[in-house]
Amino acid sequence: MSQKIEGSPSPAVVRGTGPAAAGQATRAGAERTRPVEAVAAGDSVRLTGEAAGLQALQREVAAAPAIDQGRVEAVREALQNGSYKIDPEAIASRMLDLDRQLEG
Repeated sequence: MSQKIEGSPSPAVVRGTGPAAAGQATRAGAERTRPVEAVAAGDSVRLTGEAAGLQALQREVAAAPAIDQGRVEAVREALQNGSYKIDPEAIASRMLDLDRQLEG
């Protein structure tokens, strides 16, 4: 999963990262004679609880089988022996629920 990070710092102020630039800011368009240094390897990212939960859910979904073979066999057997019952009201109710969810 990837997330797009939008927004950027104001172009009016640019801060350097090196020791010579510590605490100094220059106006955009001003002379920039110091090279920009690479970010230290020890930087880290902290995810919100919601993002961490989404990642955990994504791992669960990826690990789950796409098709429940037991359920497929049970429905197949019920169809073959004529015991499979279709409830048109339940189907219609679920379709209307889905439609409401998609509208909102």
